[in-house]
Amino acid sequence: MTDDAALRVPPTHEITIVPPPEHEGRHALLQQCIQVRIAVFVTEQGFPLEVEIDEHDPTATHWLLRLLPSLKPIGTIRAHKVESAGSSYYKLARLVVLKEYRHYKFGGDLVLALHNWVKDNARNSGMIDFVKIVCHSQAVRADSAGAIAFYRKFGYEEEGDLFDEDGEPHQKMVARLSLVE
Repeated sequence: MTDDAALRVPPTHEITIVPPPEHEGRHALLQQCIQVRIAVFVTEQGFPLEVEIDEHDPTATHWLLRLLPSLKPIGTIRAHKVESAGSSYYKLARLVVLKEYRHYKFGGDLVLALHNWVKDNARNSGMIDFVKIVCHSQAVRADSAGAIAFYRKFGYEEEGDLFDEDGEPHQKMVARLSLVE
């Protein structure tokens, strides 16, 4: 195996769902998710700390990407269900992977884990045809090409115009996942 090929082989890892709010193990795992988010969004990208932790963190479903066997946290994503005017959708948010691990494509693994959970949750809630997932993707930044093209790979489409969120341009992206097997 060449050195370049070795760089593409991902280290042993796991993606775990942080337990629900009433579970005693939630706090420690949620703190690990938040620390990874702070490392990326606040330290690396310069977003304000006060907007990083929000009202959805206590009740949202969070996934934590960790290396094995060390259990070092290196990525996270979260989702919560939004009910509005007789319809509902799931909001994908706070997807991050530490910079030194991004070339392993772990972000895609986190999105797919979230998609699988959303589909199961939607079916268990009585949805039968499709489920809608919304995210606010960072658009082009000075230090990256943004995440719009990344989300397109997973079936997301742009909806509406660019808008400002926390001082940076974002794009609403929507995916409609089939629930038909």
